[in-house]
Amino acid sequence: MSEQLQVEALQILEVAASDLMREFEVKVPPIPVESILQKPQAGMWEEININQLTGSFLSIKDQYSPRMSMARLLAKHVINCPWGKARDLSALVKSEDDLRTFARMLIMPREMVMTMTTGARNPVVMSMNFEVPEEDAQKRLMQIAVL
Repeated sequence: MSEQLQVEALQILEVAASDLMREFEVKVPPIPVESILQKPQAGMWEEININQLTGSFLSIKDQYSPRMSMARLLAKHVINCPWGKARDLSALVKSEDDLRTFARMLIMPREMVMTMTTGARNPVVMSMNFEVPEEDAQKRLMQIAVL
């Protein structure tokens, strides 16, 4: 994939993440990943019983790691549901790395990151505001800088 095509794909995924937040009327962090999974909009996916998820599914390296696991689960559902298929998201998310990238977009939407002051756009503050591991906040900041 050329770098230009890659940037275009990332921009399409950013728009999809933004559109999804509007669908669920999420305006401020932290993103309620669990409730979005449990209470999908009509025609998106079946309700998910979070209590049935196994410990092996949830990463616990960091206090916020389980939220990133949930964000990846949300990303999978978004990609494969009718809403995501209508946007051809599966053509853009082809690998585990792509899925992790899209999950970070969902849990740290660009618009919400950009409303933070420049000084607050650092991994520590973003980790606290979005309830994500600092490592994921750092990767998201680097990704936003590219776009």
